[in-house]
Amino acid sequence: MKSRPNWPAGLFALVWLAIVVGPLYYVVTASLRTRQEYLGSHPLEFPANPTLDNYVTVLDGGFGKYLVNNIVVTVATVAIVLLVGVPCAYAVVRGTGRFVQRGFTLLLMGLAIPAQATIIPVYLLITRMHLYDSLTAIILPTAAFALPVATLVLTNSLRDVPSELYEAQAIDGAGPFRVLVSLVLPLARPAIMTVVVYTALNAWNGFLFPLVLTQSESSRVLTLGLWNFQGQFGTNVPALMAAVLLSVLPIFAVYLFARRFLLSGLTAGFGK
Repeated sequence: MKSRPNWPAGLFALVWLAIVVGPLYYVVTASLRTRQEYLGSHPLEFPANPTLDNYVTVLDGGFGKYLVNNIVVTVATVAIVLLVGVPCAYAVVRGTGRFVQRGFTLLLMGLAIPAQATIIPVYLLITRMHLYDSLTAIILPTAAFALPVATLVLTNSLRDVPSELYEAQAIDGAGPFRVLVSLVLPLARPAIMTVVVYTALNAWNGFLFPLVLTQSESSRVLTLGLWNFQGQFGTNVPALMAAVLLSVLPIFAVYLFARRFLLSGLTAGFGK
């Protein structure tokens, strides 16, 4: 039997596509206009004389420094979350001690605590540790608040690994570290990539911790940099759109690289 085309679903998909593509089209076209052309033409009209002068203006305004700081914060945060989250998830799945399970329960309580509610204690801790106004002051709390979700995703993924594989590794004489490297890491690759994308996205778009825990120009990241561009180019919307587009491209590249792992990583553990 021939299946009938689902016209309502197709129409809804087209509407959703327009909702998603519309703002992106506006950002791209606005960044290619001059200020005069932007003010004198329709917002959705393609520029008659595309120009890259707005990107030159943004790059000359300190965007490169903000981009490097953002990359450092993102890479360091992802590294800390993986170095702590993977062994924690492995210990939760394979551990039988009461301390491990209670520690996992305590860690999951962090899911219910928003970062805004802890900003004052975090600020006091950072200042007492003499880390204020540094990239480390952004990295540590960002990694701490990403760790509960990361551990939960990794734990659900490792629970899908058959116990026979762990037993086979133990029979071969492999220790816990060897099992972690040769068995856990390859099988948990989808969940690890999911954690990488989730953590990188949070670190890349973080605003609260950079705003409260940094002050100088040398430790400014992209989110504060865009805020600065909004004030610096308050009436130059094309330059602001160019800065927005440049800030989106790196994290979009990370998503394209890891997107095929996201669905399997997020749904891991729900088959049991």
